[in-house]
Amino acid sequence: MTNNVVVRYIPLLLLAILWEIAPRIHFVDPSELPPLSAVLKAWWSLLLDGEGHTFLAVFFKGSLWSNGVSSFINWFFGLGGAIVIGVFLGVFMARYQTFDDVVSPLVKALYPMPKSALIPVMILWLGLGAGSKIASIGLSCLLPVILSTYNGSRGVEQTLIWSARSLGATDRELLWEVILPSALPEILAGIRNAVAISFIVLVASELLVGQHGLGYLISFLGEGGVYDAMFAVVVTVSALGFAADRAYLYFMRRTLIWRE
Repeated sequence: MTNNVVVRYIPLLLLAILWEIAPRIHFVDPSELPPLSAVLKAWWSLLLDGEGHTFLAVFFKGSLWSNGVSSFINWFFGLGGAIVIGVFLGVFMARYQTFDDVVSPLVKALYPMPKSALIPVMILWLGLGAGSKIASIGLSCLLPVILSTYNGSRGVEQTLIWSARSLGATDRELLWEVILPSALPEILAGIRNAVAISFIVLVASELLVGQHGLGYLISFLGEGGVYDAMFAVVVTVSALGFAADRAYLYFMRRTLIWRE
């Protein structure tokens, strides 16, 4: 088990070594891609209130922390709202044919649309504050959750439903004790896709119109030419996304252990 984990993360180690070496031997321009050691040093400076960069010290106090908290709030409420609403709508569509006939064409028409295309619309409707970012994340994550819940709920074996009905199960008992447990693997898989999408839309929305957040910090540092710090924030976002996916995958396995 330990060996498998080590082998799995060898590509990341090789990438880190290549990143450190390539700028130092001028395989790439160090001014455009600083060595990894310089990026890590800038990350530490960002973590400690921007000390070590005059440019940062003037404009930010605790820049990585403050902007990270702002991004987390947008991400949490956007993704959380999408999960709650998406599961509800997916189950409702699967259980009620009339509702499905009305909503399903809209969901299927919007699903292929690039998720970042929603950001300008949300800005137009909700302005430049946190509301537009939360709404952009929520709407982008909503569709995969709806479709996975819908497919999972529709795929419940009819014999299970008939058996529960014959035993006198109410609609509420049928939902909580038969439909949702049977559909849970598909629901959780859809939420995992939504987690990945949420990070993409979060950074895109903050890059475009943010005044706070990690995406805004990336844009601000890039425009100021502080590329080591900019890449430090990019690495932070990548690490957070990777950690969120690993943590959610562990949660999925623990949640579904009863099916094994």
